[in-house]
Amino acid sequence: MSILSKPFVADGVARLMGAAAARALKPRPLFPEIPGRTTEIAVPTRHGPMPATLYRPREGVPAKGVYVNAHGGGFVVGGPIGDDPLCRYLAEHAGVFVVNVDYALAPARRFPVPCEQVFDALAWAAAPEREWAGARLCVGGQSAGGSLAAAASRLALREGGPEIAVQVLHYPPLDLVTPAAAKPASPGVVIRPWMGEVFDTAYIPDAARRTDPLASPAWGSNGDGLAGIAPALVITCEHDRLRAEAVTYAGKLAEAGALVEHYDIRGVDHGYDLMGGEPELVRRVYAFLALHVERAVSG
Repeated sequence: MSILSKPFVADGVARLMGAAAARALKPRPLFPEIPGRTTEIAVPTRHGPMPATLYRPREGVPAKGVYVNAHGGGFVVGGPIGDDPLCRYLAEHAGVFVVNVDYALAPARRFPVPCEQVFDALAWAAAPEREWAGARLCVGGQSAGGSLAAAASRLALREGGPEIAVQVLHYPPLDLVTPAAAKPASPGVVIRPWMGEVFDTAYIPDAARRTDPLASPAWGSNGDGLAGIAPALVITCEHDRLRAEAVTYAGKLAEAGALVEHYDIRGVDHGYDLMGGEPELVRRVYAFLALHVERAVSG
């Protein structure tokens, strides 16, 4: 542990990182052929209104489903605009509405606030007064967003609903107990040990609380007893420092009969689709993801 594991230090670094990321944040120029049919909305949550961007499928396409998306960024940086290519792709090719949420970031708001916000967005999306009423519900996210999707799915299991057709966990962090430095990694990977210290400490300053199954579903026995949880698509990256914990959780989901598929993308690292990955590879993975979402909402 370094000084970055001290909450007052981690919070300061996290705020600087968040400010820098906010200035630089923009989506990759992918899929220019897909228009963004969007509306800015506010989703009510127990923590107050949460901004979100609503993506609509093509005009005249029946509402097969609705997909609540949570962006990545280590729980402290990033924003929904970074996932714009993915959201446009899902609306176009899976024929779903996409609610791309702007959950609260640490250190201003800490665990479990974002987990509860994403779960509340699912409950809101499942309400009969929505324009997609009757459509099937999905949740997903990349990186930290994948962790929040897993947490929201676990909350849905605890609360007895809403029913989720599929949870998409795209290179998620699922063990905040084990320090990043202790996780196996090749030289030069995106996630450095110091980043893990800052992110985890800013999000959950009390290390003892990181054992919570909503924060670390892959740690210890937290992945036991998942019978009845939403079917899951788990996507990992070969060179990602977070790969092993996602593989562990995929195994636990499989034991519970809840694993749809585990897809390991060879030759790439964490955030491959957001940070310069080959566009055709990104298109292939998104097509694979969209196919699973379409199957889930059509089933």
